[in-house]
Amino acid sequence: NARMVFTFGWEAEGSPIPPGASTVEITLREEAGQTVVRLVHRDVPEPAAEHHGQGWRLYLDRLAIIAAGGDPGPDPNATPQDM
Repeated sequence: NARMVFTFGWEAEGSPIPPGASTVEITLREEAGQTVVRLVHRDVPEPAAEHHGQGWRLYLDRLAIIAAGGDPGPDPNATPQDM
């Protein structure tokens, strides 16, 4: 209940990360009455690493807002087909 590991990638032609090429590990632990989330994304090619880091930071920040009972507002990366 405290750890999840899955592979990551896209099926789209020319994707910088093909399906199963990278691994995401999420661990949860209690600290001082709060849940600490640790996310590690392994085997991301260097050209894509910064972009993925920005994306993970964005969504972890949004998760923290929701967990605190807030509204993070619209997803800034949503496309019309996501809505």
